[in-house]
Amino acid sequence: MKIALDAMGGDYAPANIVEGAVLAAKEYGVEIILVGEEGAVSAELAKYKTEGVSISIVHASQVVDMHDSPSIVIRKKRDSSIWIATKLVKDKEAVAVISAGNTGAAMAAAFFVLGTIKGVERPAIAALLPTISGTTIMIDVGANVDCKAEHLFQFAIMGDIYAKYIYKKQNPKVGLLSIGAEATKGNEVTKEAFQYLKGSQLNFIGNVEGRDVYQGNADVIVCDGFIGNVALKISEGLADAIGKMLKKEIANTRFGRLGYMFLKPAFVNFRKRVDYSEYGGAPLLGVDGVSIISHGRSSAKAIKNAIKVAKEFHESRIIEHKQSDIAKSMNAYKEKEKKSGQKGAVK
Repeated sequence: MKIALDAMGGDYAPANIVEGAVLAAKEYGVEIILVGEEGAVSAELAKYKTEGVSISIVHASQVVDMHDSPSIVIRKKRDSSIWIATKLVKDKEAVAVISAGNTGAAMAAAFFVLGTIKGVERPAIAALLPTISGTTIMIDVGANVDCKAEHLFQFAIMGDIYAKYIYKKQNPKVGLLSIGAEATKGNEVTKEAFQYLKGSQLNFIGNVEGRDVYQGNADVIVCDGFIGNVALKISEGLADAIGKMLKKEIANTRFGRLGYMFLKPAFVNFRKRVDYSEYGGAPLLGVDGVSIISHGRSSAKAIKNAIKVAKEFHESRIIEHKQSDIAKSMNAYKEKEKKSGQKGAVK
């Protein structure tokens, strides 16, 4: 199994990317293709002992900057590390591509090089969030800032499939992120999406308010990419702030420092649950191939875990499941709409 890694993507590339690749190759036994400026990547790789592992380098003459727009990448940077890494998947030379670089560029490369699964208009990023009872999938967290109701419906279907085949949820509970539990709450798009979901074969539990995201009542939470990304970034910031505030309070008193000695294992476990690096990366669902998008500040540990996510994603054959399940869900909804004579059927 070969996995293509954008070695030039991320705030700490290529150093953290290469280190993460070495860790993953040793721990998971996967073959890694590092795509990037050969001299820089080779220099980083030379720092590690790589005997017994399979890591190769594919040269890319261009690097995508964080401020580059997707259109620039499509028109002028087709020899960039993210574009070439994605093309390796298209050409069957790798089973997955991972990037911690420019998210828009990674999405554009996946969309134009890999294409979308039949029935999917908009690919979406699915992030795994910790909850009181386990984890929940939030989709979309950044791929689509403006959506139609049918797009949210498609996100729900993809999230449902992801929960079933990756996290083994038998009948995932799907919720729609909104400003109130009632069907009448929300903007016009969410209210229309509510009707789509209500009339589908999904296990739709209704609207989910922001305060309920981490309660674990829903296995899949659907929203547009603008709301999802804001919610994700607020969550990251809050987790970081809570950790810093706790440290400050503990350090302020002798009893606090004494109590920490006994509570340290609990704090370590809590930090692990809310640490993004433990989750590695989020898959871009809806494209015809495995594309994993990682945090721009990814550490070597995060990259290693992203490779694990890509490996599991490929082994689950989820692309095949998505193709058939999306078609079934869309057709079932169309048939129900046809029989009921309602307007607004999926086109």
